[in-house]
Amino acid sequence: MKIGVLCSGGDAPGMNPCLRAIIRAAEKYNDNVVGIRRGYQGIFKEDFWGGVDRKIDPREVSGLTNKGGAFLNSSRCKEMYDEEGVKKAVQILEDHCFDALIPIGGNGTLSGARDIGKFWDGQIIGLPGTIDNDLLGTDYTIGFATAVQTGVDAVDKLRDTAGSHDMMFLVEVMGRHCGDLAAYIALAGGCEVVAIPETTTSIERIVADLRRFKALGKRSIIMIVAEGDSLGGSSEVMTALKEKGCPFEMRNVVLGHVQRGGSPCPADRVLATKLGCFAVDALHQGETGKMAGMVSGQFVLTPLDEVVQGHRRVAEEVEKLIDRMSI
Repeated sequence: MKIGVLCSGGDAPGMNPCLRAIIRAAEKYNDNVVGIRRGYQGIFKEDFWGGVDRKIDPREVSGLTNKGGAFLNSSRCKEMYDEEGVKKAVQILEDHCFDALIPIGGNGTLSGARDIGKFWDGQIIGLPGTIDNDLLGTDYTIGFATAVQTGVDAVDKLRDTAGSHDMMFLVEVMGRHCGDLAAYIALAGGCEVVAIPETTTSIERIVADLRRFKALGKRSIIMIVAEGDSLGGSSEVMTALKEKGCPFEMRNVVLGHVQRGGSPCPADRVLATKLGCFAVDALHQGETGKMAGMVSGQFVLTPLDEVVQGHRRVAEEVEKLIDRMSI
């Protein structure tokens, strides 16, 4: 079987060990795994790792377990946004005799995979590679645990400064549609307040809580703000807090793309390896048009149509737990 593998969209820690797992798992079947560089853009440009018929040797992916970024590079591809572009991609895959495709990425990547499946007879098994943890069909996405760790490391350092100056920090993290990253960082970092896309942020309620914290003698406050919050990013939230009489001196910090980088943590390495192997096995069991994930510790295959129809909504429960801890 000739399998094309690509990474698309924002890079996520764990994409590299996932690629390593795919290539080494495929050896069991004597598959020819071809690397497609820079995501779907690599299909249109026919940009393949070492050539369209060149199999990636298992030795070439040695040492990728602890490497961040995307070995095959990644990108976003505008040509995949319309049907004619998708059909062109399908034609290129057919011209080069691909039998299967394993795309690693988030919602946009898997939406593209679903669209390709509408016009292509080849098999497709997608893998959830995104720090946002926003995909249906899996409890955790590849890269999420590392991004949480990166955020908590930043919060721990900011807490030292906040405590030294009786200050409040607003820390903006990624998450346009899903607040999992913000909520988990806030919970693990012992933060007092979190603002997520799933709920409407009440400045009046937050200011009331902050005044109560001040009266209790709290000397430092950390608030995590998801970039997709109803009020906007941390800058907009800070302005609104000032207007309503926030009792603390404030600073805002935007973590930005630092959340995407770094060596994947053990949890992401294990998840990436398990799902990479599972995806290859699924192809050889005749599966297609699905995403490989893990739910309650069990491997699952979820139709791509279901995966991309919405976003996970578990951050609300975590937000309630954060409120209980902030006394």
